[in-house]
Amino acid sequence: MAVPVAFFAVFFAYPVSAIVGRGLKTDDGWQFGRIGEVLSRPDILDVLWFTTWQALASTALTLLIALPGAYVFARFDFPGKQVLRAVVTVPFVLPTVVVGTAFLALLGRGGFLDELWGVRLDTTVWAILLAHVFFNYAVVVRTVGGLWSQLDPRQEEAARVLGAGRFAAWRRVTLPALGPAVAAAALMVFLFTFTSFGVVQILGGPSYSTLEVEVYRQTAQLLDLPTAAVLTMVQFVAVGAILAVHAVTVRRRERALKLVDPAQTSRRPHGAGQWALLGGVLLTALLLILLPLGVLVERSFDGPGGYGLGYYEALQSAGGSGSTFLVPPLEAVGNSLRYAFVATLIALVVGGLAAAALTRRAGPLVRGFDALLMLPLGVSAVTVGFGFLITLDKPPLDLRTSWILVPLAQALVGVPFVVRTMLPVLRAVDDRLREAAAVLGASPLRAWREVDLPLVRRAVLVAAGFAFAVSLGEFGATVFIARPDNPTLPVAVARLLGRSGELNYGQAMALSTILMLVCAVSLLLLERIRTDRSGEF
Repeated sequence: MAVPVAFFAVFFAYPVSAIVGRGLKTDDGWQFGRIGEVLSRPDILDVLWFTTWQALASTALTLLIALPGAYVFARFDFPGKQVLRAVVTVPFVLPTVVVGTAFLALLGRGGFLDELWGVRLDTTVWAILLAHVFFNYAVVVRTVGGLWSQLDPRQEEAARVLGAGRFAAWRRVTLPALGPAVAAAALMVFLFTFTSFGVVQILGGPSYSTLEVEVYRQTAQLLDLPTAAVLTMVQFVAVGAILAVHAVTVRRRERALKLVDPAQTSRRPHGAGQWALLGGVLLTALLLILLPLGVLVERSFDGPGGYGLGYYEALQSAGGSGSTFLVPPLEAVGNSLRYAFVATLIALVVGGLAAAALTRRAGPLVRGFDALLMLPLGVSAVTVGFGFLITLDKPPLDLRTSWILVPLAQALVGVPFVVRTMLPVLRAVDDRLREAAAVLGASPLRAWREVDLPLVRRAVLVAAGFAFAVSLGEFGATVFIARPDNPTLPVAVARLLGRSGELNYGQAMALSTILMLVCAVSLLLLERIRTDRSGEF
């Protein structure tokens, strides 16, 4: 545990605590009275209210739309099922900047709906809610559908034989069994939408601001560190509470049910109702997922002189973007790939060691460390990035001008995915295999290399893929620490969207399309090497 603890202490706890200290501590000591002052401000109360209610609305809407899809993937067997499963998961690994850009192309000024019917939804809450459903649809489908596919259907059939109707049998038998999985999925959706940044910043405009967006505004634009520190603390407490409840629901799901092979529960649809349900899910996937992505790609080719590669060609010139960059925007592709590769290596080392430690040991301290590993997913990435700038600027950690700062920030987001992917597989390795290797004279390192590694090799590849995809799209922290001459793809897209002009807009669409394709290819490769489809995301 030494390496993961040191990594999180230096690159997570230290920067976050430094930001809080800068905001709340003066020469006269800690000024905790600022907390009450900030939280009593009407504009901050509006931000807290909007953050909470839009997260609740996004969660409810996601559950309403995605639960039928979870049932279809769990119980139906139809041609193209695995391909569709991969397609609906693509939005989850997409950077939030790409999601915002795709919906801007669909719903914004000059977008698809604007040209077709004169309808604009950008700078409205509906655009934010739809983008959140798009982003989190796969969380519900894979978390709930994975468990649903392993529930024995004979229990529900027995209830119907005893006189219960179809809905009563589902409500009394299946729904209670699915309860922990639905709760876990809902909590994760709420967490992601509660801390939403890129989607709200691009689609919400100046009218809407979540906690994460407000922290960015207070630090980067207003330089009001006391307010940013208080908001960071509020978000930290809220995320900690959400993760604590999520841990309880996961433990309930793990010990409450007897599961069967998913291959025994799926069948081809029969009857008009089931075929209509399958058609409805396919139509939802088409309109909710494929349409925004398709419009994004179409806009990247639709230049002033007609369809062509004009916007992609303009990415090769620094001057073509109106001096937005010091280097050609296309260099952001190479920068992002290099940064993501290094971040993936760091995440695999730190996350792999953490997963191994959590497998071998037990106790409250280790369980607390397990929860700590998840905090970077919910704690303000903006705070982390700004904290990097004010803490890692003195020897022996003078990294502010070093390129390694970006991969370190990205690795913080990748480590939780590595741990969550590798931990179930490592726990499944029989300890007697390690003991037998030790009896035969193998050192601990050789026993790990000869016993554990062959068994978890596929899990390592899946973990690496997820870490690479999320590192590629990290935006909240990177927007602070990426150098102007070495921008990443999400930062480049945000800069282009922040400037007026048709050329900047078209280049943003082109860069978003490139980023989307890289993430989608990573996911499709993951689907080919996955072997565990039991509901772990």
